[in-house]
Amino acid sequence: MDVSDLVYADRTNAPSCRDCCGRPPATPGDRPAGRASSLQGRAFAPPQVARNSGPTPQIADLDGVGTEHKILSLAEAEASVRAAQRGGDTVALCHGCFDIVHPGHVRHLQHAAKLGDRLLVTISGDSMVDKGTGRPLIPQELRAESLAALDCVDWVAVNPEPTAADLLHIIRPDIYVKGREYEHNRDPRFQAEKHVVESYGGRVVFSSGDVVFSSTALINAMEQTVDPAHSRLRQLIAQQEIDVDSVDQFINSFRGKRVVVVGETIIDTYVMCNRPEVAGEAPLMTLRPVEYRSFDGGAAIIAKHLAAMGARPTMITALPSTPETAALRQRLARLGIETQAIEHAGPLIEKQRFNVGSIKVMKLDLGEPITLDATGQCQLKRMVQEAANQSEAVIIADFGQGLFTDAFMTEMCELLRPCTDLLVGDVSGRRSNLRSMHGMDLLCPSELEIREALHDYDEGLTAVVWRLLHLTNTRSAIITLGGDGLIAFDRAAGAEADADDWQTRLTAEHVPALVPYAIDQLGCGDALLAAATLTRVCGGSLTLAALLGAVAAAAQSQQLGNAVIGAVDLRKGIRRLCEAQLTYVAQPEAELVCLPRDQLHLAHT
Repeated sequence: MDVSDLVYADRTNAPSCRDCCGRPPATPGDRPAGRASSLQGRAFAPPQVARNSGPTPQIADLDGVGTEHKILSLAEAEASVRAAQRGGDTVALCHGCFDIVHPGHVRHLQHAAKLGDRLLVTISGDSMVDKGTGRPLIPQELRAESLAALDCVDWVAVNPEPTAADLLHIIRPDIYVKGREYEHNRDPRFQAEKHVVESYGGRVVFSSGDVVFSSTALINAMEQTVDPAHSRLRQLIAQQEIDVDSVDQFINSFRGKRVVVVGETIIDTYVMCNRPEVAGEAPLMTLRPVEYRSFDGGAAIIAKHLAAMGARPTMITALPSTPETAALRQRLARLGIETQAIEHAGPLIEKQRFNVGSIKVMKLDLGEPITLDATGQCQLKRMVQEAANQSEAVIIADFGQGLFTDAFMTEMCELLRPCTDLLVGDVSGRRSNLRSMHGMDLLCPSELEIREALHDYDEGLTAVVWRLLHLTNTRSAIITLGGDGLIAFDRAAGAEADADDWQTRLTAEHVPALVPYAIDQLGCGDALLAAATLTRVCGGSLTLAALLGAVAAAAQSQQLGNAVIGAVDLRKGIRRLCEAQLTYVAQPEAELVCLPRDQLHLAHT
């Protein structure tokens, strides 16, 4: 609500404020003339329709008393103080940020009110608050309203200057009241304020200080309470010396990096259904499709992420010779993705998910798994080797659709190890071959995938990860934990296989989940894989790779289906992390839009 839209009630029937400051409530008749003239015609008029043409305003109702008449400009404040002093009243002034009005503030203002007949409170303007990023938490208009709501406060004004020195020279209060902590303060800013007050014969008085709080400490405590992961993220950002500009330049280095992606191509189709019903002939769920949405998945979406992040990806896969395949090739070519494929019989592999809203109800796997004979495997290895020799990284993505057998995966890794500086692997599905990914620089499975691969559901995660790294002779791993974020594991320097102390084998960095919930988890691992790979290619640390991967995964998780995550999304995510703080956000009123049933239509995207 804008302060100009408030209307007021007569204050003559206001309850006593002796409990607050020991004085009876002020009435229109005893207000200073200067103040009355500045508000004449509106401050004490009966409730009426606001002057603007907007919606009918709400009536301010704080014990039946409107408070806007307390909020003055500096010129109005000066005139009100002069009028009060001419009438023989003593005016006290308190100045500060008052970001969160806490018990210490209330006691301070009550004490100040008892020292004089009138109390003016001035607050630092938003642009003048120098207490760190995100401060003030509460904007100046609302801070002024909060103070004006206190009965012991007569007037409130906003000071546009960094200190109160110039303000004090203009207002010239009889008493300037500061907190007890300023009694022995030698800050030159406070000393300048004190000098101004004493120069015209005013007094500087310190409050009792019996209740001491800190708005900054309270806000910091709230940040920890509201989001326990916030401190961990800030620690990571400080540890990696991350700032928006440096990360922006680092993401620019992704441009032109050649990355090969080897894996199955999948079409992910979302069948959007209306509300399910129970069939009449049996307790079966009935779904009625209203829309189809199809997304490129598998190796194709990884290549799309890489291209959107600035790289030059080459996708090597197995594809049938169909019109759908030709359309897929064209979509990828428009994004600058080179596609090399061996032919296999059958349609494109498709996975259909039936959704009611954002809730997945059922999944269908359509298409037969890929089966390669010896000739096909040799052809695929030749394609991959030639592309790897001209690239800076190779990603092997096994989606468990038959392109890789256990033995073929081992051969592929052995073939590629001398061809590229960075070899990265990921898996999806229970038929994938995580244990056969030997000699990798980085693996990016989920905790469930690694435990299923090793048939170990009981040991601690660190022990399980060490077993995988040791078994596959892999350098590092980023293990995703769903809603708990991810952990980046790296071999400690000189780690010994038979060491008893886990801390001598692995180092670990936890990155909390960056969003409170996922709209859709599909494709989060693929976005993470692309961002982490490019980070490592460009010389970034494993922790930075995990952080940028988490940013990419978080962006993906907030969209339904395989959306393409690019450099812009990474920059936005890092900016949000670096600038994250507790903040006040004015929430707009929600608007409900109802569409008639006949506007629902079938679409295939």
